Amino acid sequence: MTQRVEQHVAAFNQAVETGRWDEFGARFSPGARMTFVGAPAGPFEGRAAIVAAYQENPPTDTMKLLPESEQDGTDGIRFEWSKGGRGTMRLRWAPDGKVTSLEITFDD
Repeated sequence: MTQRVEQHVAAFNQAVETGRWDEFGARFSPGARMTFVGAPAGPFEGRAAIVAAYQENPPTDTMKLLPESEQDGTDGIRFEWSKGGRGTMRLRWAPDGKVTSLEITFDD
């Protein structure tokens, strides 16, 4: 598991707890894309749209990283919600460390 993924999830959890999505949104590049596979949300194009999506429909669960992961040009990370349920995140990164692409898939 990469440190950047751990930092991303820690920032997400802090935003869930504080409601400060602008700070979390700063982790994304200006042209980032966020998609949800099999969920009726998005895609969201650009940092402003990603922040707006979180502000308009904020998650209430924090997440915990699971040990399974893969790295094939992306960070493929398994996670578990604090209130139950699991999923996978696939993150791509810019050279400056910002997220350029986030794809989220929820387990059935």
